[in-house]
This record gives sequence, C-alpha cells and structure tokens, in this order.
Amino acid sequence: MIIDLRSDTVTKPSIEMRECMHHAPVGDDVFQEDPSINQLESFAADMFGKEKALFCPSGTMTNQIAIKCHTQPGDEVICDELSHVYQYEGGGIAFNSSASVRLLQGNRGRINASMVEESIHPYDDVHKPISRLVVLENTANRGGGSCYNFDDITGIGSTCKKHGLSFHLDGARLFNALVAKNETAAQYGEAFDTISICLSKGLGAPVGSLLLGDTAFIKKARRIRKVFGGGMRQAGSIAAAGLYALQYNIDRLHTDHEHAKAIEAMLKEKSFVKEVVPVETNIVIAECESGFNLKAFIERMKEKGVLFFAISPTRFRMVTHLDINASMINHLQDTLKQIN
Repeated sequence: MIIDLRSDTVTKPSIEMRECMHHAPVGDDVFQEDPSINQLESFAADMFGKEKALFCPSGTMTNQIAIKCHTQPGDEVICDELSHVYQYEGGGIAFNSSASVRLLQGNRGRINASMVEESIHPYDDVHKPISRLVVLENTANRGGGSCYNFDDITGIGSTCKKHGLSFHLDGARLFNALVAKNETAAQYGEAFDTISICLSKGLGAPVGSLLLGDTAFIKKARRIRKVFGGGMRQAGSIAAAGLYALQYNIDRLHTDHEHAKAIEAMLKEKSFVKEVVPVETNIVIAECESGFNLKAFIERMKEKGVLFFAISPTRFRMVTHLDINASMINHLQDTLKQIN
C-alpha cells in the first residue's frame, strides 16, 4: 500500500471522470469553438456570479495573467510573505509584470484590512511604487491550509475600493475553505474583482485552472494567455474533467478534512513532534523537537509506503486528498506507532 501524502496534486482521475473525458466534444479553443471548454467556463462563471471565465493549464498561469492584467510596470502588489504568488511562481511577478511586491507578515498566511491600509503608498509620492493590487490566498498553503474569516476579506475589499486598488484571490484550494467555513462561491464572486480556482488539487482533475472576472477583464486575460503561450486547441477532454470535478467533487472535501484531523491527532501523540499547526482543511504541518532526525524519519516512512516531505529542517507536511481512504489512515496510524 502506497499512501501518498506529498500533495493533493497527486490525485488520479476516477473512472467516471475518465469516461467524461473520453466522450467530451472538442473544438478549437483559440477560436473559442471548443464546446466542452465553453461549458466549463460558463459553469464556473455562473457558480461565482461572474460574467466570464478563462480556462488555463495551471493556477500559476491564472494568477500571473491576473497580475499582468491588473498592473503596469513599476506598480506594486501587496500580499502576505507566505503567498504562493510570491513563494512558488518562479519570480513571475517580476518576470512577467515588472511589478514590485510589498510583503506583509500576516497570521499563517492571512492579512487584514489595517495591514493593507498601512502598506498603501501615497499616490503622489514619486519615490514609491504605485500600490495597485492586493492578492489573498485562501486557503493559505504555507499557513497549513488556514482559512480566512470572511469579514476580514470584506474589510480588505472595502480598503481596496477606498484606495482604488484591484483585489484578486488565489483560490487554488478555495473549495476546501468553502466546505470548511460553510461559505458559498457567490460570496467570493461578489467580494473579489478576479478569482483563480484550481481544478487539479482537491477536486481531482488531472490539469487546469480557471480565471474569473468581468467581460472586459477576461477579454484582456485571453490575449495575455496567448502571449504567455497558454492558447489551447482541442482541449475539451481536460475541460470535461474539470467540469466533472466542479459538479461532483466539492461536497466530498469534508472527508479529506476529517482525515487531516485524524493525522493531526496521531502526530500530537508522538514524542518527537513539538507542535502541529491547527488543522482547518486538508493540510497538516508539524514541527519536530530539536535534534530529531527528520530526514531519517521521512526515509523510514517511505520504506513503509508513506510518502511526504519536509518544508524546512524541522517541519514536515502531509496533505490529504480523494485518493486517501480510511484504511490508509488506519495503516498510517499503525505505521506511526512503530516510530519513537
């Protein structure tokens, strides 16, 4: 038995999803003639109450397109220091948009309105970049799958409107937050100017993300997608997987959260674990006691069929997903009992 807890990106399409992919009608998406992509984009836009959506290969691309659309060279993007757009997108803000970044030290990847207010530069100060865009990440990956309180989101949104800043959400794991907090996609569609959602993490599609916004924004985003090399032709097969994911794989996310809570409880019982970051969704991050050989622990667990990795010399991460079942959680518990 292999228990792959490295990420929720390792999921495999189910038989039912593969059937949808096999039978999907296709066309040329650059001509906007792929019926499966058009259906997926329309479905997602309606879900969030947005006018349009754009299908892209990855969440990094949807985020980078959004930043490029919202900014001009020399502008500044405000985000938490742990944000995916800063930490894990290859320096794309600088490379693609020639924008600078104002990093805020939030709470487990989450910032608030007062922090944003204090970070906005006076528009007429020629010594400073122009504050143009605020980006939030929900759930926050490096924050251990932490979720924003929606009141904090609306507060930041009001601050953005007050100062004329755009407001973008990196919602790579947004559906985990919606399930955990009993919130709706429509709430988020109203709160943000633009939203990126990922289909290939907890929702289990093999590839793809969507960028959501108004008609004018998505028209501009479509051009930038082409410039970034993201124009696709007969991609309806992968779009069909994404549509299946949105229709059938959201409600089941609570199972992943339950499995993560079970792992949290297991790790808290281990003497070598100093602390477990409070689990809200499907990500478990644990801090080891000083002197513990984390590398050897990971290798020993790998030999027993349990895969995960370190995110620092003293921290490791486990992520649950739809390919992790109850028997695997039980096996993990039995395996951990063998480790002192």
